[in-house]
Amino acid sequence: MNIVENFDHILLFKTNINCDGDKLLLHTLLDNNPDIKCWTIDMEDEDCVLRIISYTLSHAQIIELIKPHGYQCCELT
Repeated sequence: MNIVENFDHILLFKTNINCDGDKLLLHTLLDNNPDIKCWTIDMEDEDCVLRIISYTLSHAQIIELIKPHGYQCCELT
């Protein structure tokens, strides 16, 4: 029997969030959202990869949450 893992709840984004000040804003936006189970930002990666685990939010919803604050954010495929 093959068990297929479903990773649809792991959302990956390319961003321009690359300093501690930017990361503080993410804490404000993401920590208080009950639909986000956890998140990380890799500011050392050239794509400044934002990784979010959410079972209910879509890529588009996360982008709508972040872009109004002046940051680039697009789905990483």
